Amino acid sequence: MLSFLTDAMPLTPSWWEIALRIILTVVAGGLIGLDRERGGHPAGFRTTILVALAACLAMIQANLLLSTYGKTFSYFTQMDVLRFPLGVLTGVGFIGGGAILRRGDTMTGVTTAATMWFMTVVGLCFGGGQILTGTVATAVAFIVLSPMKQLDLWLRCEQKATLVIHGTEADLPELSEVLGPLGCTAHFVSFGQTSEGRPGVTFELRWMAKDRDGSARAIFDALSEAHHVAGFSMLSTST
Repeated sequence: MLSFLTDAMPLTPSWWEIALRIILTVVAGGLIGLDRERGGHPAGFRTTILVALAACLAMIQANLLLSTYGKTFSYFTQMDVLRFPLGVLTGVGFIGGGAILRRGDTMTGVTTAATMWFMTVVGLCFGGGQILTGTVATAVAFIVLSPMKQLDLWLRCEQKATLVIHGTEADLPELSEVLGPLGCTAHFVSFGQTSEGRPGVTFELRWMAKDRDGSARAIFDALSEAHHVAGFSMLSTST
């Protein structure tokens, strides 16, 4: 009775099967898109639905044209219907690339791009009639994007920052006494000049923390009390 959940893509799907594929695609795209919309991400509710629906319709179109696959004696060309879903995957790759932004050493939009690409694959599953596969994939994606996001907030991740303070080669600042209690280490990078035109020393700071902004503020305040800080910029990557 429920064999259609696991059957391979049929050559002649019925209209109710096509309607079921489209409805499930919209539901899956809406579920994932709603979570992204609530998080304030660029690709939200409607965008996620449209991406998944486009992939579903391309796969349905390929399914309907399976009977015309190949080349007849009266034609020199050969139709490859699987180019439809392949084209959709390529197109979404370009869209995902546009969602990724890089400002200096900070990168955003990687998870958004990955979500769009993943939902394209989910749409292809539903469009090809693999209902069970598409359903399980949607559930796994929702778990990864929503409940498991709390794991990111709980884990202590390595943070990085660039520090520039006034100093010379003859008077290299000692930072271990200030940074040691905060669990932070400083690695010398280079000598140079600060934005004020004075001699300066550049360090790369590394530390483990859950709260990226709070820990950076504590380190900056401690350094400002002991040294003349000329520059402080985070190098952490955000998705």
